[in-house]
Amino acid sequence: MRLYTVHLAPGRAPVLVREGFSVGALVFGPLWLFFHRAWIAGWLALALNLALAAAIARNSAIGTASLAEFWLLGLLGRDLYRWGLARRGYALSHVLAARDKEAALARLLAARPDLAATLAR
Repeated sequence: MRLYTVHLAPGRAPVLVREGFSVGALVFGPLWLFFHRAWIAGWLALALNLALAAAIARNSAIGTASLAEFWLLGLLGRDLYRWGLARRGYALSHVLAARDKEAALARLLAARPDLAATLAR
């Protein structure tokens, strides 16, 4: 079973975010944040990435700091995504346990049938 957080905003479809480590954020770093519209976190991560790249050019011992940055993005990526959702007006509404995202959505709609209208748009 996986845990999903449900974020709701008036008149918008619910957004489900899985809990846990994000391989996409680990591999793609700031691009993953930009894809999920976590703009502030993405720009900060990109600035840190560029600063580390400049430092690595001067000193090869700092290379592990860049790896640590991507590891941290993997650990915190979904939390940064939730923060971006909160900044766009979404509020944490539910926490669901389900085997996949579709099952979590089905559980959400069973508990809150009024949300089906926002998915039809």
